[in-house]
Amino acid sequence: MGLLLLLWACAAAAGAAVGFGMDPDLQIDIITELDLVNTTLGVTQVSGLHNASKAFLFQDTEREIHAAPHVSEKLIQLFRNRSEFTFLATLQQKASTSGVILSIRELEHSYFELESSGLRDEIRYHYRFNGKMRTEVFPYRLADGQWHRIAVSLSASHLLLHVDCNRIYERVIDPPETNLTPESNLWLGQRNRKHGFFKGVIQDVKIIFIPNGYITQCPNLNRTCPTCSDFLSLVQGIMDLQELLAKMTAKLNYAETRLSQLEDCHCEKTCQVNGLIYRDKDSWVEDDHCRNCTCKGGAVECRRMSCPPLECPPDALPVHVDSQCCKVCKAKCIYGGKVLAEGQRVLTKSCRECRNGVLVKVTEPCPPLNCSEKDHVLPENQCCSVCRGHNFCAEGHRCGENSECKNWNTKATCECKNGYLSVQGDSAYCEDIDECAAKMHYCHANTVCVNLPGSYRCDCVAGYVRLDDFSCTEHDECGSGQHRCDENAICTNTIRGHSCTCKPGYVGNGTTCRDIDECALKIHTCWNDSACVNLAGGFDCLCPSGPSCTGDCPHEGGFKRNGQVWTLREDRCSVCSCKDGRIFCRRTACDCRSPSADLFCCPECDTRVTSQCLDQTGHRLYRSGDNWTYSCQHCRCLEGEVDCWPLQCPTLTCEYTAISEGECCPHCVSDPCLADNITYDIRKTCPDGFGITRLSGAVWTMVGSPCTTCKCKNGNVCCSVDLECLNNN
Repeated sequence: MGLLLLLWACAAAAGAAVGFGMDPDLQIDIITELDLVNTTLGVTQVSGLHNASKAFLFQDTEREIHAAPHVSEKLIQLFRNRSEFTFLATLQQKASTSGVILSIRELEHSYFELESSGLRDEIRYHYRFNGKMRTEVFPYRLADGQWHRIAVSLSASHLLLHVDCNRIYERVIDPPETNLTPESNLWLGQRNRKHGFFKGVIQDVKIIFIPNGYITQCPNLNRTCPTCSDFLSLVQGIMDLQELLAKMTAKLNYAETRLSQLEDCHCEKTCQVNGLIYRDKDSWVEDDHCRNCTCKGGAVECRRMSCPPLECPPDALPVHVDSQCCKVCKAKCIYGGKVLAEGQRVLTKSCRECRNGVLVKVTEPCPPLNCSEKDHVLPENQCCSVCRGHNFCAEGHRCGENSECKNWNTKATCECKNGYLSVQGDSAYCEDIDECAAKMHYCHANTVCVNLPGSYRCDCVAGYVRLDDFSCTEHDECGSGQHRCDENAICTNTIRGHSCTCKPGYVGNGTTCRDIDECALKIHTCWNDSACVNLAGGFDCLCPSGPSCTGDCPHEGGFKRNGQVWTLREDRCSVCSCKDGRIFCRRTACDCRSPSADLFCCPECDTRVTSQCLDQTGHRLYRSGDNWTYSCQHCRCLEGEVDCWPLQCPTLTCEYTAISEGECCPHCVSDPCLADNITYDIRKTCPDGFGITRLSGAVWTMVGSPCTTCKCKNGNVCCSVDLECLNNN
């Protein structure tokens, strides 16, 4: 009863918040934050659904509409530890096109991505759960050239999709991850620099962090029930208290264990460096190389120095200083409202340089320039002009070995090479991304991921042959005839072997297919006085005699004459004909040699470079009309656009499921400890070693074993051992 009253109070409070206005700190206006008014490449301001806000036409593919670092940081802070938010947008998508409306991602991993496919008439929501990608597909035609208002609301594992203020779908999904990494960024109207370009007009794009945020778009829709997040916040509070108690108990037990070990002596391996002896686990800094080193089991391990966050006082700025690895705080200078850091210059009547917070006059003359005055360019924070196209990188701009210096009009910057990440946001120093350890690779079954500097590769397991860059198989079984498919089935190579599917007009499991007797089952389309005759894989209609035996075909409330040929209004790529009372439809035959070939219906005839697609790895080009499989998705190239949709997995009726490494679809498991997709029932509790009753979903450390972590899964205690923790203890 107490829980119900608390939930009712929370719901009433949240409803009041919606009714009396919204805290501006709990929302982010994407179009305003991205400053699209001052963006000229790829977007144009146009008239929207209404005049209360600005609308923009997204049309070119040479565009990069993403958030600046300070906007990304704001977004990361808003999402942190939030289980309840709503994405809102008003849009008009060009008919039959596909594109990403909004994407919040890090490299190839999406935390929140909303995609509209006009090729398959689908809305797709991509997100992450427990480090793995998840996709929810909603059949709906958004790309119809009309204005629509869309709202996607998340409350823990509860998802609502509204289109034009109508509740289209309501689902329970795996709760999405909302703790974004520092490298996360927001893209509007595209997935990244190369893929998912939206074509159409976008207006009123917002993310709102309140319960049932769709009400701000559709005020007439009333909230009637508390959200899942209201209840889960209470449960989380109880679990947090349990966790705090368990940690305090574990620390006391660990302290007692350590005290009992003090009486035992043991020998340890040391490290000798430059005449100095370091004990095991001792750490030191190499001044010459700016690296942190540690003695581990007699071996020296060094990593580039990780500089701590630098918080300078209001009158100082962080700057690089010679002979030091990390930035230090130096007094700043202010001139005419402009802030200068140590070493930066400003040109007034004379040249002045900021030194220890004071602008000091610089008397050295500027070198002569070998270019006309109109080509003179004044670099940022300098006094002497240079010629346009000046190589700033050649002046000794400091970039690490894994970053590259890039020239701009008035300065040089460092950018990390592909496969590397900046160290604490400083692109001058970058470190290799271990795609294998971070699970950021696309190696499929029967392969082993091998990390390389700036990249990785997928090696085939012994006994397997390469299928593509990411997959290996035992044989190319369909082409070699080494399969068991029926002669009336279609054989398809897969990563694990092959699959068999009966041809149209046949039924069976693929290894055995039998003809469907359309006449006996009365599923034929013979009309008037014609008689149905069954054929292998189909049927035919014979019209022997009779006044109604005209051979005409009923079609859309009228008749097509016997022998008439026409094109479907809703599908210009299909040609239909009437023959003896039956309508036959087929795809338009493609003759790529004909200059009048319809490239929309025959994408395989499109040889234009602009219609080719670069795959997601950036290493392979596909022609328009080509299909391929990538990261558990079917992908297709059509006139330069890549559209991907999830592979279809069989429906499972078991209670617990798991997805094996390298697999795309889940399989049933009987042990709940092996399940990676489980709905927790807090009524099914577990006893731990501390004598505490744990709720389902709670995590704790085993008594007497600090390297063993346990979790309650619906009454079952599931424990795992951290091997790295064991080695260090």
